[in-house]
Amino acid sequence: MRGFRTAGNIVLDFASAAPSAVKSIRQRDLLNTWLRLFAREQIAPAIWEYQPARLEEELSDLIYYTVDNSAPTPRLTIQSEGTRISRAYGHTGKGVLLDEYIGPRLVPVVMPIYYECVARGLPVYSVADVDDIYGRVVAYERLLLPFLTDGKVCHVIASLKTFCEDGGFEIKNLMRGNDALPRPKLSAVIDRDLFHRAPGRIAAADVVELADPSGIATETIELN
Repeated sequence: MRGFRTAGNIVLDFASAAPSAVKSIRQRDLLNTWLRLFAREQIAPAIWEYQPARLEEELSDLIYYTVDNSAPTPRLTIQSEGTRISRAYGHTGKGVLLDEYIGPRLVPVVMPIYYECVARGLPVYSVADVDDIYGRVVAYERLLLPFLTDGKVCHVIASLKTFCEDGGFEIKNLMRGNDALPRPKLSAVIDRDLFHRAPGRIAAADVVELADPSGIATETIELN
């Protein structure tokens, strides 16, 4: 199932994806913590329940938002932001509406991703190519995690990662340092396989075959 969302004259096509679409190991860890909470009732958790391991190590790449749903279009306000992300945008923005912070040039390619997360109440993952001030191509990976209060998405946490295949790049003014807009490579709602299986464990109802040393199966056990 695919969805579409627009801002201005740009249309983003959202694919359906499983958690395995997320490339960054750190972002996958953040997502797995969210999935464990989601699995209880199949709805997004409250933000105060979300306590991933090694959170302090990720704070420089995280932005927290509150969401105002009273208007036809959700309004997201920056509540905190990482130092690396401030450098990418050129200035800090705590207390500022997200659309005002990024400016009208970036609204069409950025805001639909947040609107989709709020509307679906599910994680949204996106990858876009951005050119730094020296023309090097940087992959900008964004993972959005929604959180509910009284049945509505009232908070969003964004994990933002940057990667350059050529090695080093200049993060200063990355999102504002040239005339080229980010080039979307992937926009996906994570709506499949919404569970977290701990590594090395066998899930309930999995079937295991026991074999003797000769390789001939001798017994089948169903784990419940």
